[in-house]
Amino acid sequence: MTDPFEYIDILDGGMGRELERVGAPFKQPEWSALSLMQSPEKVAQVHRHFLDAGAQIITTNAYAIVPFHIGDDAFQGQSLSLAQRAARIARQEIDAFVTEQEAQEKNTPLLAGCIPPAFGSYRPDLFDKSQVENILRPLIKGQQDDVDFWLIETVSSIEEANAVVSMLRDYSTLPIWLSFSLANRHSDSETPKLRSEEPLADIAATLDGVDAVLFNCSQPEEMEDAIAMTRKMNSGIRIGAYANSFSERNRQHEANALLSSLRNDVTPEQYLHYAKTWVNAGASIVGGCCGIGPEHIEALWDYFKNPCPPSQKKESRIT
Repeated sequence: MTDPFEYIDILDGGMGRELERVGAPFKQPEWSALSLMQSPEKVAQVHRHFLDAGAQIITTNAYAIVPFHIGDDAFQGQSLSLAQRAARIARQEIDAFVTEQEAQEKNTPLLAGCIPPAFGSYRPDLFDKSQVENILRPLIKGQQDDVDFWLIETVSSIEEANAVVSMLRDYSTLPIWLSFSLANRHSDSETPKLRSEEPLADIAATLDGVDAVLFNCSQPEEMEDAIAMTRKMNSGIRIGAYANSFSERNRQHEANALLSSLRNDVTPEQYLHYAKTWVNAGASIVGGCCGIGPEHIEALWDYFKNPCPPSQKKESRIT
């Protein structure tokens, strides 16, 4: 029988909060870069947790390798080596996973090279096109030998999308996935918008030559309408979503100013419920962002990819 979810790909979840959970050094403003600097073995451990949970795509831990997080001095001295370290750790974990699982080539997980927001999450007001290349060039150079494609994450404006995609094409021929972050609406009747408050419809002009468009680091409730709207705009492009679980009172905060609290209601079961609505709306890529852990990814894998009936499913693969 044909697998109805054969076309679904499962992304990993949020690196930062899983690093915190496993006891890695973790604080603002360095966020997930701190572990990369001080405890790279913890980064490897988190990648493995998501692979064991069923992630078919993992993303390098390069999100916080920007001056906004690690400061100008550390960035100037370490950005290239940190990006290389992030990509090499992730590639090594994929290789080890494949070897241990005796996976066939067609089942080998893919590695996404993270292209982060150069001036901080949710901050379209700080975007400076003239500085984008200086910040992102070492991240591209450091990761490009190990990654399978690029994932431009948490894009907050049309200007940012156009500038980063254009620059990336100048430096690499790898496929590009472009992921936007959505503003929090007061009600579902409102039209989806980017963090810049630009209408979602404006992203149509940014998708030419992009291999997939996604939505990330936004509330789970924001995703379904954005996916459906994007599917109507461009029926041929792949669409994905990976939400966060930031608490309601932090819905409008300036990201990365503090360690945000997480919602208690976004359980693995509830997250799977959201993901089903995304797939029904047209998504073929699902995963998680901040606060979404291996247990959430395992729930996605069990529903969309596990060929065994519920009575035959093994115990959790997460260690």
